[in-house]
Amino acid sequence: MRVSKKPEERKNEILDAAERLFAIKGYSRATINDILHEVGIAKGTFYYHFQSKEEVMDAIVMRYIESGVEAAKAIAADTTLTAHEKMFRIVASGGPETGGKERMIEQLHQVDNAQMHQKSLVETIVRLVPVLTEIIEQGIKEGVFHTQYPRETVEFLLVSSQFLFDEGIFQWEPEELVKKATAFAAVMESTLGAERGSFAYMMGVVTKETNGPAAVGEGS
Repeated sequence: MRVSKKPEERKNEILDAAERLFAIKGYSRATINDILHEVGIAKGTFYYHFQSKEEVMDAIVMRYIESGVEAAKAIAADTTLTAHEKMFRIVASGGPETGGKERMIEQLHQVDNAQMHQKSLVETIVRLVPVLTEIIEQGIKEGVFHTQYPRETVEFLLVSSQFLFDEGIFQWEPEELVKKATAFAAVMESTLGAERGSFAYMMGVVTKETNGPAAVGEGS
C-alpha cells in the first residue's frame, strides 16, 4: 500500500534519496528512474515536486546553502560575542566539510555541472552578504574595523574568497594555498581597517587547519 505523505516531507525524502544516489553513482550516471526506485514512488509524484534531475540537484545544493546561512545568522545574532569572535565562528564552521556536503561539492566540480556550481557560489555570496555586513558594522561600533563601505567591502571579500579558494576552479599547491591565505588575511585587515594580525585565524581556516579560539582575541 502506497503511503501518503505531506508534500514537504515527500519532497525532502526525494532530495535525501537523490543525494545518496548522486554520492554513490555520480550525478551524471544517476537517473530519475533510480530516484523513483530508491524512494518507491511513481513518476507522477516525482514530477509534482521537480521538473528534472537538474532541479533536484539545485534543490540539494540550496538546502546546504540555506543550512549554512541559518547557522551564520544564529552566530551573528549572539549578543555575547564580539565582531571578531563572530567572524571566526562563521568562517570556522564553513571550513572542513561534512561527508555529504563534500561529496555534493565533488559532483558540482564535474564539468557538466559548471553552471550549477557557479549558481551555488553566487547564492552563497548573496545570502551571506547581509549577515556579514551586520557583523562588520558591529565591529565598526566596537572600534576594531574602520571602513566607510561595510557592505561593499564584504561583497568584494566574499566574491574573491569564494572563487579564489574553490578547489573546483583553482587547484593550488599546498605552499601556494598557504601564501594566498596569508595574503587574504592581510587584504581583509587592510580593507576593513583592522589591526594587523587580527585576522590571522583566516589562514588556518582556508588551509583546513583551523587555529584555536585564542586567535580570535588578537586585535579585538
